[in-house]
Amino acid sequence: MIRPVLLLVLLSGLSTVFVSGAAHAQSSSAAEQVATINKLIEQNWADYEIRPSGVVDDAKWCRRVYLDIIGRIPTLEELAEFTSTRDRNKRQQLVQTLLYDDRYTEEYARHWATVWSNILIGRSGGTDRRSLTSRDGMQKYLRDSFAMNKPYNEMVYELVAAEGATKPGTENFNGAVNFLVDKVNDENAVLATSSVSRIFLGQQVQCTQCHNHPFNQWKQQKFWEFNAFFRQTRALRRFVDGTRDIDHAELVNEDTAGEGGDPEDAMIFYELRNGLTKVAYPVFVDGQEIGRSGFVSDSNRREELARLITGSEFMDKMYANRMWAHFLGYGFTKPVDDLGPHNPASHPELLEYLGQQIRQHSYDPKTLIEWITLSKPYQLSAQITTANEIDDPTLGEMPKFSHFYLRQMQAEQLYQSLVAATGAGAAGSYEKQEQERRKWLSQFVVAFGTDEGDEATTFNGSIPQALMMFNGDLIKQATATDKGSFLGEIVDDDTRLRAKLDAVFMAGVARRPTRMEQTMATKLLAARGGDEAAMLQDIWWALLNSNEFIMQH
Repeated sequence: MIRPVLLLVLLSGLSTVFVSGAAHAQSSSAAEQVATINKLIEQNWADYEIRPSGVVDDAKWCRRVYLDIIGRIPTLEELAEFTSTRDRNKRQQLVQTLLYDDRYTEEYARHWATVWSNILIGRSGGTDRRSLTSRDGMQKYLRDSFAMNKPYNEMVYELVAAEGATKPGTENFNGAVNFLVDKVNDENAVLATSSVSRIFLGQQVQCTQCHNHPFNQWKQQKFWEFNAFFRQTRALRRFVDGTRDIDHAELVNEDTAGEGGDPEDAMIFYELRNGLTKVAYPVFVDGQEIGRSGFVSDSNRREELARLITGSEFMDKMYANRMWAHFLGYGFTKPVDDLGPHNPASHPELLEYLGQQIRQHSYDPKTLIEWITLSKPYQLSAQITTANEIDDPTLGEMPKFSHFYLRQMQAEQLYQSLVAATGAGAAGSYEKQEQERRKWLSQFVVAFGTDEGDEATTFNGSIPQALMMFNGDLIKQATATDKGSFLGEIVDDDTRLRAKLDAVFMAGVARRPTRMEQTMATKLLAARGGDEAAMLQDIWWALLNSNEFIMQH
C-alpha cells in the first residue's frame, strides 16, 4: 500500500547530516601514504582559499565505509558495536576488519566482483541469450580473485591474455575470458580495442577508428596499431552435443596471416578518410613494437599486450583514479577513464603519487583501500559550508574534496542493504539468492547496442524505481512485521517505544530521530489507534523510500 502523504511529511525531516569532533588514526603501515594524501589535498584547499567541512560522526562514517568496502550498510548490531567502542583508533580498526576479517571475506569479494563485472562487461553483460559471455563465469573469476586478494596487475594480465572456456564446470574453464569473448566477436575486434585501452589505460580511442582525435594525441594509426594485438584471437562457439544450441564459448589464439596473406608479416589495413589505405602492425601506445609475425609460437600478441599494459604508468594512474572515484564520488578526471594532456587532472601530483605507490606496494587492492578510507577527505561531512560552497563538481568545477559528495547508492548496494538491514530476500541457496538479485537489478538496465557496448541505468529516481520501492516484493518483505522479521523483533522487544524508534532510524539512516520526527511518530501512533507495529511499519517504509536512505553520505 502506497503511503504518499506520510512519505512527503517524513522526508522533510530526513535530509540533515550531523557532524561531531570524531578523529581517526591510521596504522603505521599506512601513515606515510595517508599523510601525503592529506598534504596534497590540503594544499589544493589552500590554493583555492577554501576550508573543509567538519569530520562526519561515527555512525554515518560507519555506514559510509560499509557501503564502499563491502557493498551494504551495517546491520543495527554492527553499527551499535562500532559506535559504542571508545578506542580512538576504531576507524582504522574497522577498515582493517572489513578488509581482513574472515567474516567479511565473502561479502568483500562479492561486492568487488559486482563492481568489476559492471566495469568489464556491463550490468547487462551475459544476460542476453545471444551473448557468448557467461556472467556466472566472469563473477566466479572475480570473486575468487578478490577473495585471495590477487594483485591488480595480475588480474589485468589475466583478463587481457586469457584463453579458455567461458562457462563454469566445463573443460578448460577460465572465467577471465568472459571479459573479451564478446568483444573480439564483433568486426575486427574494435570493441576489444576500445575497451582494453579505456578500462586499463584511461585512453579513449573509440572515435579514432575512422579519423584522428580532434582533442587528444590519439591518431587513427595508433588505434589500428593497438587493434592489431587482437588479430590472433578467436571466440569459438561450443554446442550442446547433437544440437545447434550453444553451450558455451571458448577464447583461443590462432595463427593469422593478417590481411596481406603472409603470416610472417601479418599486417592489417585501414582506410583514411580520403580513401587511402595504410598498413598497421602491433605497436603499444608508448611506441613499443612487437614482432610482426602472425604465428602464435613466434609472438603471442595478447600476452605481449598484457605485459606492456602492466608495465605502463597509465595503468597505475588509471587504477588510482578509478578507486579514488569509487570512494570519493569523483575521480581526478572527468570522465574517470580519460587520462592525458587534453584532460588535466584536478590533483595531478596526487594522482601521480598514488600511481607510484600502488606499483611500489605490489598492486595490493586492500592497501590502496586503506589509504583512501583513512585519508582526511574521506572523513568529512557532506554538509556544505560557506567556506567551501564553491566546491561543486555538479556545476562542472574541478572537485576539491573539501566535503563528502552526496551520491545515490548503486542499485546493487541498495539491494544488499535491504537484505542486510531487514533479512528480506536472504532465504534459499546462494544460487537462488543470486537469481533473485539479478531479477531485481535487471529492471534498471537499458542496453543501447552501440559500437562501444553502451548501456544506461534507470536507477536514478525514475518512475519504475519509485514504484518498485513503494510496492515491490522486496520492500514488502523488508517492512513485514511477522515474527522473526526485522520489524517483528523490534516490535516484540521489551524496550520503550523511544528505543524502538531509535533502532529503526539507526538501522536505516545511521542517526536517531529528530524532535520533530519523534512528534510525528507520536501523532502517527495515535492515528493508528495505539498500534506500535503499524506505526513502526509506516515509519520504516517511509525511511526506506527516503532520499536519506538511498544516498551515500
